[in-house]
Amino acid sequence: MYGITTCDTVRKARVWLDGHEIACRFHDFRAEGLDAKRLDGWVGKVGWEKLLNKASTTFRELADKDKQGLDEKRAKALMLAKPTMIKRPVLEVGDRVLVGFKADVYEAAVGK
Repeated sequence: MYGITTCDTVRKARVWLDGHEIACRFHDFRAEGLDAKRLDGWVGKVGWEKLLNKASTTFRELADKDKQGLDEKRAKALMLAKPTMIKRPVLEVGDRVLVGFKADVYEAAVGK
């Protein structure tokens, strides 16, 4: 699971996983960063539009010129520079990538 420790949605997802006795490694991309190859993989599976959290404080604080005319290349550059713009959590389950947390989606993905 990827996210930031202080995110309420990440906390909910981690509690759900713990409650269902599903072990996972947590990667705090605020503290540990995020590599371009992993981000490219996520974008390839779910699209940059789903990953880029335009409601995040980090995104909202960007200058208007940085928010306009976004395309995949610019969005990925922004997310690599400031991973807190990524919608959280990101959970890798086999070859699938889940973005955000919904208990029913997690349950269907992990089979518990």
